[in-house]
Amino acid sequence: MSVKTVHNFTQKHGAQALPPRHASRHLAAPVYLLLTALLLLLTPLPSTRAQNLDKPLVNVDDDVTAFAYAPDGRIAFSVRRIYKAKKYDLQRDDIFLLDTNGKRRRLFTGEKFTLGDKPFTYLVESFTWSPNGHILAVQLYTITANPEGPADEARALLLLDDSGHELRPGGKEPLVMNAESPLWLRDSANLVYLTEEVAPRALFSMKYLNVSTGPAGKAFEGRTFLDVARISGSNSAIAVERNRNLDGPARLQRLELLSQDTAEIATLDSFAGSISLSPSGTKIAYYLDKEVLEVRDLSAPSKVARLRVGLGVIQWSADESRIYLKRTIEKKSADLAEFSIPPLVTYAARQPVPIAEPTPRILLHGITVREFGLSRDGRFLAIVLPGRRNLQVFPF
Repeated sequence: MSVKTVHNFTQKHGAQALPPRHASRHLAAPVYLLLTALLLLLTPLPSTRAQNLDKPLVNVDDDVTAFAYAPDGRIAFSVRRIYKAKKYDLQRDDIFLLDTNGKRRRLFTGEKFTLGDKPFTYLVESFTWSPNGHILAVQLYTITANPEGPADEARALLLLDDSGHELRPGGKEPLVMNAESPLWLRDSANLVYLTEEVAPRALFSMKYLNVSTGPAGKAFEGRTFLDVARISGSNSAIAVERNRNLDGPARLQRLELLSQDTAEIATLDSFAGSISLSPSGTKIAYYLDKEVLEVRDLSAPSKVARLRVGLGVIQWSADESRIYLKRTIEKKSADLAEFSIPPLVTYAARQPVPIAEPTPRILLHGITVREFGLSRDGRFLAIVLPGRRNLQVFPF
């Protein structure tokens, strides 16, 4: 069984420059032009952000498979490791923590990790930090050899604290199997995760997990979802729900993860995945198809905008006026582009919603990236480059 990886500061300022009211007409124009020129010189140009590729603040020269910013700016990342075990090539990624001073330390060694008595391999797909920034929920894609048939493939969660201590919910098994997309509660002791309900990855149900005592039952029992994202700083999430038979419309729902209360936000015309919440949790973006992104105001759900930007991986700017888009699916390489979000407008029922076709601003001089991520404050951009897949961090 040979396993290959299957996935993968800008401060705005300025003021109006007006000629003095009592200046002479001959002096006013030159002074006005001088002040305007000075203002332009003092205002950073958007095209200069994160463009100095010769001087990354940090360069991790290793085969990085996934990474994620912590709330305090640290970065958890995984490194591909291949081990020989008799007739098998086993991939078991190591996990590191990159401190804000640029130093890194190993949290987890894959070679020492075992699961049962069968040959077992995994790769790290993603990291989700707890709200307090001390626990990592690590999503793994696992493959276990089966001498009697095809290998068993599953997604699973590994829990680690930021000192490298492995947490075993319930005190027994090292992994929570058939689990993905964790949604932390504010107490950083409980989370809700998705588990596949309709294969292959068509619909998901939800379950609770306590990091000490283990699985704690079903959440929103009997209901199935296409995608979900947690609202930062809360015990709430936004999800796209669809019935098990896949014969009804997709509905945007607000979920209260503790009380299990729900409130419908909107019925969607269509849904093609990749929901992304803005930093404040007041706006959401998702794809209607492989080309069109819809942005909706969650506080006034009738207000929307549609942009033809192409399918890709989205992150929001800190001020929520723009989105950054890697213009391909996850774990594939493409260029990174910036799009401004047009005003969100209310349209009457059955009125066609116009689709804007914004001009992208290409970042990083058009080089392709495999993964990217922004720090919580929007001041730093981290990217994983194709090829050797080293991790680089730039001021942004």
